[in-house]
Amino acid sequence: MWSTKEPGAGGDGILSHPTGPRSDRIHAQVLAATQELLDEGGLPAATVDAIAQRSGVSKATIYKHWPSRTAVAAKAFGHMMAEELPLPDTGNSRDDLTEQVRRVSTFYASPRGEVFAQLLAACVDDPAAAPYFRVYFLAGRREAVTTLWQRAVDRGDASPDTDVDDVIDILFGPLIFRRLTGHYDLTDEHAEKLARTALDGLMRSTV
Repeated sequence: MWSTKEPGAGGDGILSHPTGPRSDRIHAQVLAATQELLDEGGLPAATVDAIAQRSGVSKATIYKHWPSRTAVAAKAFGHMMAEELPLPDTGNSRDDLTEQVRRVSTFYASPRGEVFAQLLAACVDDPAAAPYFRVYFLAGRREAVTTLWQRAVDRGDASPDTDVDDVIDILFGPLIFRRLTGHYDLTDEHAEKLARTALDGLMRSTV
C-alpha cells in the first residue's frame, strides 16, 4: 500500500511513500536515527550510509520512502521542531508577535538553527526535497504565526485586509537572511528592534 499525499501538503504536491505496519515501523526507525545524527553533526552527518547504519534499515529501503537524504532530513527535522517554539499568549497582539520574533531569532542562533540553514541551502539544489522542507518545517511555522496574526485581527489590532503571508515574510524573512549571511547578530535586542520596526508599519492604521 502507498500513501499518496502527506497531511498538510497543500500545494506542495504529492509526497508518496509505502504505508502499513512494517513501513510505519521503518519510517519511525529512519526518522529517529536521522534526528540523532542531525543533533550530533548537522546535515553533513546525516548521510544515507549513516542513517542506514544507525537505523538498521537498508539504503535501498530508505530510497523507497524518500527521494533523497535531504528529504529524509527535512521530515525528521520538522518532527523535531514541532514543539520547539510554543506560541506566546500575553494578551497583547504586539507583544505576542514581538516575542515570537525573539523566539525564532533565538532558534536561528542555536545549533538547530545551523541545521535549518543547511537544509534550506541543500533544498536549493535538491528540488525533490524542497516540498518536504515546506510541508514538515515551514508550514508549521507559518501556521503558528497565522494564529498570532488572526488574534490581532480578532482584537481589532490589525486589518483583515493585510495578507498574512506578507506579514510572515516581513517579520521573519530578515531573520533567515541574517542566519544565512551572518551580517547581523541574532540577539534578543536586534530581534525586538526588528519586530518594533515592522509592526509600526503593519499595525499603524489600527493600533
